[in-house]
Amino acid sequence: MRIKKNLLVLFGGKSSEHDVSVLSARNVLQHINREDYNVYIIGITKQGRWLYVTREEELETGEWIYGDKNAYLLPDATKQSVAVMSDDREQKESFIRVDVCFPVLHGKNGEDGTVQGLLDLSGIPYVGCGVLSSATAMDKLTTKILVKELGIRQAKHVSILPHELVSPERVQEKILATLDYPVFVKPANAGSSVGVSKARNDAELATAIGAAAVEDRRILVEEAIVGREIECAVFSDGVTRSLGVGEVVAANEFYDFEAKYHNAASKTVVDPVLPAGVEDAVKRAAERIFDALDCYSLSRVDFFLEEGTNEIVFNEINTMPGFTAISMYAMLARKAGLSNRELIAALIDSAFKRGRYGA
Repeated sequence: MRIKKNLLVLFGGKSSEHDVSVLSARNVLQHINREDYNVYIIGITKQGRWLYVTREEELETGEWIYGDKNAYLLPDATKQSVAVMSDDREQKESFIRVDVCFPVLHGKNGEDGTVQGLLDLSGIPYVGCGVLSSATAMDKLTTKILVKELGIRQAKHVSILPHELVSPERVQEKILATLDYPVFVKPANAGSSVGVSKARNDAELATAIGAAAVEDRRILVEEAIVGREIECAVFSDGVTRSLGVGEVVAANEFYDFEAKYHNAASKTVVDPVLPAGVEDAVKRAAERIFDALDCYSLSRVDFFLEEGTNEIVFNEINTMPGFTAISMYAMLARKAGLSNRELIAALIDSAFKRGRYGA
């Protein structure tokens, strides 16, 4: 008789990408093999409250946020458990043993090494990158420093640190001493293009810096690369390999949050027509970046294909890419021959191998 393992799915999160995480978790849950796993669900509200969710349909209705069963991931590695306690103090606390966790969390407070550290303390294997790779990949400035060592081309950039924001004039001077308009302004830590703006003049630059500062205290300003947006899905269970290369065709001027999730005219293309040698070059660069950041399990690595030169330019890496219906990672996996069910199974299997291969 097959013995089922207990799988914990985490979703939501105290993040600007909370709603995307809910969509991703709904898709992940649909494709878990229930013959292999007993599935338990914890939702994290936008305020940071952890709730035990007993009915999966509540992810679609949104009712889960009104739950009264508080959940706690215990850092005690001898327990490897979640504690569940109702608001009703007369009810006793219960414990659920967890064999593996799938943290379907995007952005800060979930994809940035925080939850990964808690899972490491708990002794529970989990899908995705470890603490170091999650934290460094989440921080665009740190990623740039590491990727520079590989000799892979990136957009020219200027970093703005918190103490510099007190003097907007000096910040502007610093940027324009290195870059010409237009520029992209990004929070160092954020995903799904939240807080990202394009600035074409001084006034737009000031507004863009203000928007980025809402998301993070450190800001990245980059030259605008004119070209196509190319994405590569990378998987590792001890052996790093690219699953495929796709292209994003944005309905808006660039692939911002609105274009990704609210504009049906945006498209993800899994079989783009690329110049000779470009697909292989993207795959090699993506795998090198993945390994350099000590990534594991999965990541999506994004590039530009520069217009005129056909050079690939590294943009950023996402260590827990979306699993929504329009997300590139799962689409590229399907093109590579992995159904959604097979992909989810492979990712969960990779979690059990982490001790041998992953940080």
